[in-house]
Amino acid sequence: MNIKESGEDYLEAILMIERQKGTVRSVDVANELNVSKPSVSRAIHILAERGYLRIQPSAQLVLSETGRALAEKIYERHLFISEFLIHIGVSEQVAVIDACRMEHTLSDESFAALKQYILAHRKQS
Repeated sequence: MNIKESGEDYLEAILMIERQKGTVRSVDVANELNVSKPSVSRAIHILAERGYLRIQPSAQLVLSETGRALAEKIYERHLFISEFLIHIGVSEQVAVIDACRMEHTLSDESFAALKQYILAHRKQS
């Protein structure tokens, strides 16, 4: 299944909110991403139709196995790219913003190399 960058952002936000609060509702996603509730509603229904999440009768959002795997992949990229940028001297605020952009476009090969580099340098620090 092909998913756009904005869909990945929604899945990542749902994962992060779930880790913080335990449960996720559309309003939480709207607040996290600073988008309108109608925008969230539309995106959530598209993601549900594509099998990335389920909407419980209580309106709770639950990631499917596929959705969780993709969200964790994107979140891992975000963390490693942010860490790398900070490591090379980028301010934390800019690193987090840039990582949000880069996490979607970086190839698996480049990310694997970046991750290996970061892990190797963590041990040396």
